[in-house]
Amino acid sequence: MCLFSKDSFGFLESSQAFYFRTQNGSFFSTDGQPPESSYLISSIPPSLSLPQQQLSRIPQKPDNIRERERERESQSSMSDSELITLCLLPSILALLLVSILIQRKHQTRFKLNLPPGHAGWPFLGETIAYLKPYSATSIGAFMEQHISRFGKIYRSNLFGEPTIVSADAELNRFILQNEGRLFECSYPRSIGGILGKWSMLVLVGDMHRDMRIISLNFLSHARLRTVLLREVEQSTLLVLSSWKESCTFSAQDESKKFTFNLMAKHIMSLDPGEAETEQLKKEYVTFMKGVVSPPLNFPGTAYRKALRSRSTILKFIERKMEGRVRRMKEGGGGGGEESSREDDDLLGWVLKHSNLSTEQILDLILSLLFAGHETSSVAIALAIFFLQACPRAIDQLREEHLEIARGKKKAGETELNWEDYKKMEFTQCNKCTSNPRGQSSQDSSSSTCPGANYFMPFGGGPRLCAGSELAKLEMAVFIHHLVLNFSWELAEPDEAFAFPFVDFPRGLPIRVQRHTLL
Repeated sequence: MCLFSKDSFGFLESSQAFYFRTQNGSFFSTDGQPPESSYLISSIPPSLSLPQQQLSRIPQKPDNIRERERERESQSSMSDSELITLCLLPSILALLLVSILIQRKHQTRFKLNLPPGHAGWPFLGETIAYLKPYSATSIGAFMEQHISRFGKIYRSNLFGEPTIVSADAELNRFILQNEGRLFECSYPRSIGGILGKWSMLVLVGDMHRDMRIISLNFLSHARLRTVLLREVEQSTLLVLSSWKESCTFSAQDESKKFTFNLMAKHIMSLDPGEAETEQLKKEYVTFMKGVVSPPLNFPGTAYRKALRSRSTILKFIERKMEGRVRRMKEGGGGGGEESSREDDDLLGWVLKHSNLSTEQILDLILSLLFAGHETSSVAIALAIFFLQACPRAIDQLREEHLEIARGKKKAGETELNWEDYKKMEFTQCNKCTSNPRGQSSQDSSSSTCPGANYFMPFGGGPRLCAGSELAKLEMAVFIHHLVLNFSWELAEPDEAFAFPFVDFPRGLPIRVQRHTLL
């Protein structure tokens, strides 16, 4: 056997074939067979090759022989790849056939235990049709078609998950009351990926209970009466003071501004109008748009943008948390009004009164910001929308709130207190809201309200909203100052749509007139 080197490559010659070595040390054969194991060394040093001047004395193969050998090698390689493909193809087809048969057998086995329905397209299921916008004063074409075809309880596939959809009020109440015993709450993986695995909305069992207890302790009735009522009223007056007569503006944006500023201050002591507050609000809007979007994690999709915004929001919260921890280690950060205010917000409270990890605190704060902002702002926008079309309801509301205002004036007081709030009985009973399917009904906070047993805007059982009392307080105080100081009308026709979150395509544009009733 001889070892050769020529130009930029060498070759090994045996009695059957030539084995070539390129500059990087790899081998290939003229007869399509691999070299012997002793030649499968990719690091043969160039020094083993003969000097260039000795190559002229070495007999070379004619070019036509080399071409034929290369052609045979190519044909041999093609034959091998075709043979592998032919061998694998039946296996792949067999696996697919077995998978289909197992799936059909599984469906047939449990067919009697599942309600009727339709799974839709692979992976996406019926998500696209489910997310199609519809008027919030109806239940939407998707629900209407499925209920008429399959009944109030049917099977579907939403957000990449097999789903049982219930439009039956009694069953829904039963499910909520029996979570942890007969049922376990879960969200599609796509939603859980955005909200976070430690979000109170997706947790179950003991961890959910512990997170909920933290929220309930912070949102206690004592705190609502002594701290939050005052903050809610201040935030309300701040927003309403910016409204100008005869100017058109978005009532939806104003309600979102009110609830976001309140929650940002309540959770992290962020002041309204500050640059960091506005930047956080911008990221939060992007985050919200992707929470219930199709789970398509591709560049440019709402889901991908929401994941990026989530990361930005969590980094912002983490920086705030690190600053708090550093000041606590240094001895309280020097005291003063700012330090006292930070100790009184949710972030400061959790750092002092819980043993949660950093990741758990971040997800908890993000989930409470999500829950505390979106629901209340939608309810307030809907109140503005429906009340402007119902003068009789506005008159009754004004009568109730005028009586409270006269009592405050007679007592020489300006701020609302808890006793004033409890007097808002008509307001409490007629805070109309809209569930995700647009069915308008009266709030269940009063036992005198019809439909209280079936309409549960704040959930039920272990999933009863921890901030339900705060949400009621926000709506009542906002309506109190709204009806006492303004009359309003729609500047342009608009309608509430569900996406499935309730939203106004034009932002609910209104014009207001300021008036004084006292």
